[in-house]
Amino acid sequence: MLEAITNRWWILLVRGIAAILFAVAAILWPQISLAALVLLFGIYAFVDGIFALAGALSPFAGTRWWALLIEGLLGLVVAFYVFTQPALSGVAFVYAVGLWSMFTGILEIVAGIQLRDVIDNEWLYILAGIVSIAFGVLVVRNPLAGAVGVVWLFAGYAFLFGVLELALGYRLQQMNGAAKRVHA
Repeated sequence: MLEAITNRWWILLVRGIAAILFAVAAILWPQISLAALVLLFGIYAFVDGIFALAGALSPFAGTRWWALLIEGLLGLVVAFYVFTQPALSGVAFVYAVGLWSMFTGILEIVAGIQLRDVIDNEWLYILAGIVSIAFGVLVVRNPLAGAVGVVWLFAGYAFLFGVLELALGYRLQQMNGAAKRVHA
């Protein structure tokens, strides 16, 4: 099981890079319109959903596949909704993103707890889940925040989440290399 998880380190790397790119784009263009933010978030949710599904549908996922599967499907549903409802109001968008983030955070914590059965002292995915929940709560509590404020809030969340995903991906890559050296 450890080999199956560590062989997929690159999925976390791609998710982390996508989140950081989203954050950089939002920071570089803080005057971005809410419509552009909705589209940018839809692209991020789609990419994140695809890679969560890739992890869940891996033949080596075993019994721990369901949390990533739900997370991936939820990301794709949110992306579909964003792309098919471009006139979505800012407040509805903020609520949808906040609720999605909280639900995703819960699933990330569940997946992180399950990873603890395989990887000793694993806490990065759990921390990413806590960050997702905290972000969701902040967004839902402040739905009427200005578009620029929402952009900065999204950017901060995406950057922090991306860094945590990169750190976990790096850690799994290191474990994968060590395991391959032991078996060689």
